[in-house]
Amino acid sequence: MSSTGTTISATTTSRINPMTLELSRLWAIAATTIGALVPNLVIWLLGLAAGGSFEMTDASKTSSVAPGGVVILTVVPILIGMTLAALISLKWVAVIRPAEVIGALLPLATIALTIQADFDTASTIALSVMHVVIAVAVVAGLEAMRRPLVRAAHV
Repeated sequence: MSSTGTTISATTTSRINPMTLELSRLWAIAATTIGALVPNLVIWLLGLAAGGSFEMTDASKTSSVAPGGVVILTVVPILIGMTLAALISLKWVAVIRPAEVIGALLPLATIALTIQADFDTASTIALSVMHVVIAVAVVAGLEAMRRPLVRAAHV
């Protein structure tokens, strides 16, 4: 039996290796963004099906946060944070660990803002779950970015 099908070079592994959760910086950013956006859109649809309006009133003005708000508030913070971590990691790989903590805590902390807004119950629950999805996706994406960098530093 030939080993060519099972051998993976170091360069291939550092680009994308879903079996070991190793991604290049660019792939980690893309996978994290898509990996949070798709479930958040599904959660939005489930929230709509559960009767959520995704509307809030501020100073007698009603605003909808979906679907555009879901897309923007998922994609933009992830792209900014992940890109910043990727750029800093070019010089300092250790920045990824604190970025994981920040990337988890910020979306979880902002659940409080969602709860304080005057969304209906279905919208509040759906939006809160979306924050959790972002936290999980960011930590997983940063870890997938970190692994090949750490391994390459030890080679």
